[in-house]
Amino acid sequence: MSVFSMYAGGLLTNTNQHVSFLRNPARDASTEIDAAYTNPAGLAFLKKDGFFLSLNNQSAFQTRTITTDFAPFAGNGGSAVKEFEGKAKAMVIPNLQAAYKTGNWVISANVGIEGGGGTLDFSKGLPSFESQVALLPITLQQNGIPVNSYSLDSRLKGSSVIYGIQLGLTYKMNDYLSAYIGGRASIVNNGYDGYIRNIQAKMADGMEVGKYLTTVVVPQLTGTGNSLQPIINGGMGGVQVSQLVAGGYLSQTQVAQMAAGLGLSPAEFGALTVSQAQGAFFQKAAAVQGVATQVAAQTVDKELNCKQNGIGFAPIIGFNYHWNGLNIGVKYEFQTGLELKNKTTTNTTGLTVFDDGAKTPYDIPALLAVGAQYDIVPGATLAVGYHHFFESAAKMTGDKQQLINSGTNEYLAGVEYRINRLFLLSYGIQFTRFDSADAYLTDMSFTVNSYSFGLGGAIYLTDDIRVNLGYFFTNFYDRNKKSANYVSQAPIPGTDTFSRTSKAFGIGLDFRF
Repeated sequence: MSVFSMYAGGLLTNTNQHVSFLRNPARDASTEIDAAYTNPAGLAFLKKDGFFLSLNNQSAFQTRTITTDFAPFAGNGGSAVKEFEGKAKAMVIPNLQAAYKTGNWVISANVGIEGGGGTLDFSKGLPSFESQVALLPITLQQNGIPVNSYSLDSRLKGSSVIYGIQLGLTYKMNDYLSAYIGGRASIVNNGYDGYIRNIQAKMADGMEVGKYLTTVVVPQLTGTGNSLQPIINGGMGGVQVSQLVAGGYLSQTQVAQMAAGLGLSPAEFGALTVSQAQGAFFQKAAAVQGVATQVAAQTVDKELNCKQNGIGFAPIIGFNYHWNGLNIGVKYEFQTGLELKNKTTTNTTGLTVFDDGAKTPYDIPALLAVGAQYDIVPGATLAVGYHHFFESAAKMTGDKQQLINSGTNEYLAGVEYRINRLFLLSYGIQFTRFDSADAYLTDMSFTVNSYSFGLGGAIYLTDDIRVNLGYFFTNFYDRNKKSANYVSQAPIPGTDTFSRTSKAFGIGLDFRF
């Protein structure tokens, strides 16, 4: 089932909950208001007591492309290689972070889009959709029906939003060490809206095969069989066809044409009695009508309209160490156990996983985040970070977690420089490595390795009001997968190439009261 994240993080987790992340993703040792998400224990080292508030919005743009080399695709447009592109755009991805510090205590909240955030639209469907239609001409050819092309109208739109509401408490134990305990409620809303319509297999002249079989082939076979009835009525039903030629009742040309209609040689057809020949024509007419019925069943429209909802909760703990310009943050988010329930209005796909009322596992993996930052010189800070998502332990549909070797690892680094009292610049990089078996990758769900860059800055309108601006873009590595899974009985080799693009812009406003 199609699940996608609009931007950074593991399979289901968006780690960019603040615009500061866009301009420098290494925020895991932050002691500013964005620490409400990235390093909540670090809030103990906010510069003064009071109320802190941050309002952010990000706009994200993403494409996912599957390029498939599958020989039967040549029946639709003449090329065995087809590209299926899904596009996602989310102009408004809001986030709110708040904290109130009094003495050694800080209470904080983070409300935002924890995962997903938009709608991914494959306007031409997916290769797994079209491959099943592409096999139809091959099946018909094997039944002696000269079909050489097909066509269809296919589309899939998948939406995914995970709302996260996080609350917690931070305590400063001494001048160096602080701790955090809290939790997050995750509310999931997914949607799938798709179809395969107007499926047609076509003859060389462009006629749809079902129409050809029922309006041409069946009448021809039935008519030929009926044409033999007067001969049978004349008492020659037991006479061989070859004897009718000798008696002048049929010409050799007629016999050859009739034989071809049954797929026999003239000699084989000539050895039949007239009654046997008539029965053969009627029998084949019934068989062709049966094929036409099967074609009608295989070309019926398939549609899906399904919503999924679920809610889960996970504890979060954190620690922070601060000493002489060095700050180290550690955060562990426990796994969120989730089960989604379908609310389906239409499902003619045959996939029971989308049936109304069906439930599927959808755990959000546990996350370990470790970061450090150091003030190199006054105004300049160097930061590094590490994330590990424990995805192999999270329950997924079809137990797909068993195909993940461990989980996603992210390595982050960044630098920030305060130019003067008004302006700040920052830059950072993130490397994401996802280790899975090829079988994990499908056109409906895939993740590939990447590296990302973030840059931007901040403008201090006053000492207590700051505007953040950021841009974050990701370069994904293509991944190839050889597949013979399109046909279960007689596998036909195919190759899928998975690729993605992603970029995000953001603006935010930090307040301190």
